[in-house]
Amino acid sequence: MATEHAFAPYVRALGKGKRGSRSLTQNEARDAMSMILQQQVEPEQLGAFLMLLRLKEETPEELAGFVEAVRHFHQYSPDQVSGIKVDIDWASYAGKKRHLPWFLLAALTLADQGVKVFMHGAKGHTQGRIYSEDVLQQLGLPVANSWRQVEAQLQRHNFSFMSLEHLSPALNHIIGLRSIFGLRSPVHTLTRLLNPLAAKHTIDGVFHPAYGPLHQQTALLLKHPRSLTIRGDGGEAEVRPDNECELQWVDAQTASCQIWQRQLPKRNTQEQQLDPRRLQLLWRDEQQDSYGEAAVISTLATCLVLLGKAKEQQDATLLATNWWQNRNRTLM
Repeated sequence: MATEHAFAPYVRALGKGKRGSRSLTQNEARDAMSMILQQQVEPEQLGAFLMLLRLKEETPEELAGFVEAVRHFHQYSPDQVSGIKVDIDWASYAGKKRHLPWFLLAALTLADQGVKVFMHGAKGHTQGRIYSEDVLQQLGLPVANSWRQVEAQLQRHNFSFMSLEHLSPALNHIIGLRSIFGLRSPVHTLTRLLNPLAAKHTIDGVFHPAYGPLHQQTALLLKHPRSLTIRGDGGEAEVRPDNECELQWVDAQTASCQIWQRQLPKRNTQEQQLDPRRLQLLWRDEQQDSYGEAAVISTLATCLVLLGKAKEQQDATLLATNWWQNRNRTLM
């Protein structure tokens, strides 16, 4: 009789029928993801594992265990990445399909004011969307291929973007399996929570309502000091200014939920032309865009609360407007 594969118990735990299956503990999830990262599982096991998790839906404990495994495998810590200091970790994995990624201008406004922003994301895993990496490159803005480049770009621009392709090739490969499965996997969620540079402030976005509390509870387990999950446009960390926006906060192991009021009087249902040059034109004040500007200021306002520079939406919006109006228009 063949010896059972060491990964088989994790697949069995998830797939043993309606009565026998169960979620993994945080330790089990950490061990399972460690085996995946070390290529100690068969392709059939990986596919079964990911889709069973997708069917069951991942728990905070599972996500926390996965993140811990990735951090350990890649040695994400200030000591291992040249002591790079960053103020905000910004996850950008969803891509946009109806509106431009106006949140990029909010991140660049923070950088222009001396806030160090590290953004990371993946691209190409969902058809019909545009991704931050491609947009930044089209605008001639920093995209890093190594931690040395991240450090140099942060020192020079207070902003750097790194693709998951370089951040974690193994996770990037798994995200790319979406075209094979036809479904997203838990990797789409755990990447948003990686915070590889151990920033004190983290921001990410979700689309489906249930994922906001899931991210929040995972952040608590990972002991993130201060985090914000936005139920944002297209699943990115971008406030829709034409609709109420749900925010999930974590502050010193305390969780809370907040609704921010809309800034525009009516919904913008018209699909926009997804031309990244419009971001540049708005930044330079060469073209007006009421929706885009409101999205930038609204998103920037949440970041100012995250950073502790304002407490409520009204004060944060006033400060965000001031920062936006005083931006360096020659940046791009």
